[in-house]
Amino acid sequence: MPIQRRRLVGLLGATAIVLACTGAPRAQAGRRSPHESTSATIDGSEMSILYGRPSVRGREIFGRLVSWNDVWCPGADECTRLTTSKPLKIRDLAVPAGEYTLWMLPTEDVWTLIVNRNAYAFHTNYRSRDDLGRVRLDKRALDDLVEQLTFSIDKARSGPGGRIVMAWAKTEVSAPFTVE
Repeated sequence: MPIQRRRLVGLLGATAIVLACTGAPRAQAGRRSPHESTSATIDGSEMSILYGRPSVRGREIFGRLVSWNDVWCPGADECTRLTTSKPLKIRDLAVPAGEYTLWMLPTEDVWTLIVNRNAYAFHTNYRSRDDLGRVRLDKRALDDLVEQLTFSIDKARSGPGGRIVMAWAKTEVSAPFTVE
């Protein structure tokens, strides 16, 4: 192979590697609902939530875009994924260390968090047979609009454990947990 052609092939190969390595940020920039993660270490457990962040964009969210009484994956695109390095107890639900998807069942009055064993499900492919369990969420109305869906893992103000929190539009829901 002539030297010029070898250089061209090498240059093209290097360009392909650079493009492959930079593809993720470019794909992220093209998403209508960018993906984000939140993480915390609480009582020795390394925890994270990876999720898509849809925006309100002037829409009525709960009861309209997100239907009452239907299981919903809070986020966009891939399922919202919880990872924990130690076992948790979310209310009375024992959650072993590992990866799970988070789903919600919103109603006008009561919201339910569903922890599902299928950590890599697509956000429109809910299967109840994979549920680890369900717990009631605390719900409160917010005064200010939260434009993009946001999750957080908050340390308890006093005592052990913390809360998994989701806020979007003018609604916040949360569930307390302890590290086992």
